[in-house]
Amino acid sequence: MSLLDVENLRVTFPTRRGEFEAVRGVSFSLGQERLGIVGESGSGKSMTGRAILRLIRPPGRVEADRMELEGRDLLSMSERDMQRVRGQQISMVMQDPKFSLNPVMRIGAQIIEIYRFHTGASKRAARAKAIEMLEAVSIRDPERVMRAYPHEMSGGMGQRIMIAMMLVTEPKILIADEPTSALDVSVQTQVLQIMDKLVRERGMGLIFISHDLNLVAQFCDRVLIMYAGKIVETCAADKLHEATHPYTRGLLNSLPRLDAPRERLEVLVRDEAWLGETSVSGRQ
Repeated sequence: MSLLDVENLRVTFPTRRGEFEAVRGVSFSLGQERLGIVGESGSGKSMTGRAILRLIRPPGRVEADRMELEGRDLLSMSERDMQRVRGQQISMVMQDPKFSLNPVMRIGAQIIEIYRFHTGASKRAARAKAIEMLEAVSIRDPERVMRAYPHEMSGGMGQRIMIAMMLVTEPKILIADEPTSALDVSVQTQVLQIMDKLVRERGMGLIFISHDLNLVAQFCDRVLIMYAGKIVETCAADKLHEATHPYTRGLLNSLPRLDAPRERLEVLVRDEAWLGETSVSGRQ
């Protein structure tokens, strides 16, 4: 069952030298699965996630032949309708919680506000739901965290709070933009386990945006590899290390490996001709 269908998505910004295409004809479908999007910085990963939620502001333009959430056209929706979609049906966890949480509001008040805005629940019911979600992301003392301010939390706690806040409305889709990049390895594993559990139990679709190819290969079901705003290869996550596109091979070969140490890692080679190619579909 397809939750999200994107066909020929384009994000364009005007510049002094002409129009710059940040996302060039991206197409994919998302079901109840964990879909990874990988690539270098500037490849269009985060821009794709923001475009789905129509968070690209003028003069930037978002265009697509089709962008549908369970058959409903996201591009033709009014801003008021999109406000109901954002957070309630599609949530996005940003890269750094310190920039996403309001520094002058208590954490509990922020979660309660979001839940009441989307559901119209009473303050008591919203508070109970907020505590339930903080417990779901393995926060041991949710009552204390509810009373705390964002600056009192560590990076790992901040990420868990953001995940709880984005999932409190039980959305159909979660877009996670580098949710573990600032975390140490032990906390990273815990956060991934929490997300995996919530996705499986709630039947959600997850778009997992990351630089870490090894992490995506272990955690996701499918992977899209992006280069210069374009998808150059699609493959099953467990077959990522068997990918065939030269850009994907370059990304993989530039990673250090304990089982195959080398004196020098390969330098990533880029080719403008790849922009004119159709996406390579790897082993499924």
